Amino acid sequence: MLAAGGFITIAVFLVAVLSRRVSVLIALTALPILAALLTGFGGRLGTLIGDGLIKVAPVAVMITFAVLYFSLMVDVGLFDPAVRRVLRWAKGDPLKITVGTAVLTLLVALDGDGASTFLITVSALLPIYHRLGMRPLVLAGVICLGAGVMNMVPWGGPTARAMAALELDSSEVFVPALPAMAAGIVWVLVAAFLIGRTERKRLGVVEVDDDAEPPERTRLESFRFWFNVVLTLALVVVLLGQLVKLEVAFVIAFVVAVIVNRPAWAQQQELFAKHGGNVVLVTAMIFAAGVFTGILTGTGMIPAMARSLAGVIPDGAGGLLPIVVAVTSMPLSLVFTPDAYYFGVLPVLAETSSAFGGSAAEIGTAAILGQMTTGFPLSPLTASTFILVGMSGVDLGAHQRFIFKWAFGTTIVMTVVALLTGAISF
Repeated sequence: MLAAGGFITIAVFLVAVLSRRVSVLIALTALPILAALLTGFGGRLGTLIGDGLIKVAPVAVMITFAVLYFSLMVDVGLFDPAVRRVLRWAKGDPLKITVGTAVLTLLVALDGDGASTFLITVSALLPIYHRLGMRPLVLAGVICLGAGVMNMVPWGGPTARAMAALELDSSEVFVPALPAMAAGIVWVLVAAFLIGRTERKRLGVVEVDDDAEPPERTRLESFRFWFNVVLTLALVVVLLGQLVKLEVAFVIAFVVAVIVNRPAWAQQQELFAKHGGNVVLVTAMIFAAGVFTGILTGTGMIPAMARSLAGVIPDGAGGLLPIVVAVTSMPLSLVFTPDAYYFGVLPVLAETSSAFGGSAAEIGTAAILGQMTTGFPLSPLTASTFILVGMSGVDLGAHQRFIFKWAFGTTIVMTVVALLTGAISF
């Protein structure tokens, strides 16, 4: 009965979310509560929900302060010099412009937020593309590739969802994938070079004159800029070295950054008002995921579903699950929203792998290698897709046909490296 209840709950969840008749927030909370009541767990609802919320609380705290920190860094112009240097280096050469687009995207996408990445990069680069006669399709495609790989950071959508859904931390899901992510970055640069070479053959090198100097900083502005550079680099070192928990690192870094850059309470209120909406939306979704996974795990539904699936999977096929998840998760991003995939499908796959002696963490790592819908904006189910294609002025179908093979190639490259480095295994 538990297995049947779990499958029905997830099926209804997927239908509700994919049909867009019910918001993800409501589906993540109301459906598991109803399932618990119907399967006789109504008396334990408080405990089940409380356990789920406690387990996802660190992820919610991390995302809250990560979004606020990088939003502040964008507002104060931390990335502006990089934008100017990329454009100055690439001036007139379509190949360099394309590679520069990839470099800039990889840098800006460090905030893990696809929407802000697209707003910054398209706004900065689209006039250059028009000026040189380059195709906006190339701009949208290369940004798509760069943001997709960088969206693997723990404060990005897919990894945060995977950690919340499987109740794991970044050291278990993200850190093993670092070599694969590095390979993905290299692949994005190679893909940008090959795409840019085609544009150079089509257009040649165009002479442009753009030597405008940036506005001169005051002494205080100069101090703040270099302070932000050092603080951000230190934060990245702490995050990658796992020197402290991610949520602690972001809380401290954000508080320090606010004191230096927005010391007045009125300035801080303005910051919260400007970016608070995104923070609340993401955080509410993470806590809703805690309700979903807390109930389905605490009632025993997910283990029961996993046992049912394990009974129909051939003995020799269980060890292939991490590879299957890694390879199929990217194409499945065209069918499932990130919430539907990570909160509805991934927990069952992880429990099934565990039933065969595998690791739930490996399944989580495999999933983030390809299911990067918010970073690979190809799916019509993802809002950020329409931000990218709308700002670039390209057709969604043309965008999908142009970049899909390159995006899928990124997943394949990262999967191979993940296998070689032991992040996932047979």
